[in-house]
Amino acid sequence: MNTRLQVLKTYKIYINGQFPRTESGRTYVATNAKGDMLANVCLSSRKDFRDAVVAARGAFGGWSGRAAFNRGQILYRIAEMLEGRKAQFVEELIMQGSSTKAATAEVEQSIDRLIYYSGWCDKYQQVFSSVNPVASSHFNFSVLEPMGVVAVIAPQQSSLIGLVSIIAPIIAGGNSCVVLASEDKPLCSVTFAEVLHSSDLPGGVVNILTGKSKELLPYFADHMDVNATCYCGDDAAAVKLIREKASLNVKRVIVYADKKWENDSTQSPYFINDFQEVKTTWHPIENIGGGKAGY
Repeated sequence: MNTRLQVLKTYKIYINGQFPRTESGRTYVATNAKGDMLANVCLSSRKDFRDAVVAARGAFGGWSGRAAFNRGQILYRIAEMLEGRKAQFVEELIMQGSSTKAATAEVEQSIDRLIYYSGWCDKYQQVFSSVNPVASSHFNFSVLEPMGVVAVIAPQQSSLIGLVSIIAPIIAGGNSCVVLASEDKPLCSVTFAEVLHSSDLPGGVVNILTGKSKELLPYFADHMDVNATCYCGDDAAAVKLIREKASLNVKRVIVYADKKWENDSTQSPYFINDFQEVKTTWHPIENIGGGKAGY
């Protein structure tokens, strides 16, 4: 009787809606807490990051221009696809050291978090925009606009919930992003890219790389076509480096240190607001026939 050999999964990166191998051809070994090998994972290079930024920039215009309710529909669809592959994510989390109970809770919370942000897509403007009082015959409106391309160093201690918690508010607000997944727990990030690929999310809106943060961090911070860099961690030296390099083109820097992404306090429309810019518009008021003010 022949023993069938299992087809092992190949963990690739995700750029522009496709799953290439890193251009450098390098890999590293992901292991569990016992040191057992889990998979060979792509060790992304600077070229991979540059390709991902090009993809994110190309996707930004179409994504930010979509109706807010449509972005909400797509985030909901991502949650649906994640629900359908729940067992696979639970298995990968267990492989990386979680208990069955903790793994199940993390996947379910990730699904719920996507639903949460899908509901905010067409509501955050109402909360954070305003009509401003001015001492002249003008209407003055402040509204939010997405920053553009966001480079993200995802939470390193979390495989799935941290990744979802940072991607969801960024794309809910109309941005595109390039995300460096957890170095030690990368499996769910690649599988989540497969979920994105099978949803209605356009290619290039989310790009996911795997590799070493110390190698890629300077490029995430100083690329001239990145509008904001988000760092999820508490390494003071890394934060200092990001702030220094981000000053080259005055990109925004958002730092989330010591966040417990499994807590409900880490889901809020304010996370959407963090990746928005305020646009103020003036509109003159004309007096028609000396009567009421009108446009």
